[in-house]
Amino acid sequence: MELTEVVALNIRRIRHERKLTQEELADKADLSARYVGKIEQGRVSPTISVIGRLAKALEIDPCDFLKNDHSAAKH
Repeated sequence: MELTEVVALNIRRIRHERKLTQEELADKADLSARYVGKIEQGRVSPTISVIGRLAKALEIDPCDFLKNDHSAAKH
C-alpha cells in the first residue's frame, strides 16, 4: 500500500473516531474542506506542515498517520 493511501486511511479513520466531519476538521486545521477531502481520498499528498496541522486538530502524534496497521485500514 502506498504511503499516501496509508495517510489517507488513517486521517479518515481518526476523524471518524473523533466524530468530526471533513468540514469540522478542515476548520480546526485551517484548511479547506475540499483539500481535506482530496487528502482522505489519496488524491493529494499532504505536506509535512499540513500533517502537523491535521495532527494538532485531531490531538494526536503526527506519526500516527504513518502507521500501516491493516486492522485500522479496514474501517
